[in-house]
Amino acid sequence: QVQLVESGGGLVQAGDSLRLSCTASERTFGTMAWFRQAPGEEREFVAGISWSGSTTVLADSVKGRFTISRDNAENTVYLLMTELKLEDTAAYYCAARTGSGVRANHWDYNYWGPGTQVTVSS
Repeated sequence: QVQLVESGGGLVQAGDSLRLSCTASERTFGTMAWFRQAPGEEREFVAGISWSGSTTVLADSVKGRFTISRDNAENTVYLLMTELKLEDTAAYYCAARTGSGVRANHWDYNYWGPGTQVTVSS
């Protein structure tokens, strides 16, 4: 059973940057992704990356501001968030799937971290 642990969340001001990390307990050979969920909202896809790192997908709402990357030697995936906006406030979850291909649906992912809170203030 793969365990995922996120870190790096916090309280920042609008326009600031933040980098989230997610470390897996063992090597994951599939896609990894970040989702987020604000109170009262559905969990939404933010970014995903294939195992090789050759394919990345970003939600339209974060394109140009967020970057996803991974270090397979460290079993870690990162989400660099820049130009943060108030609407980026949410709990951010790391997810992994055993299959290939970057998917934007949360039900395609087998493993989830407990989440890390990102709060953007004005």
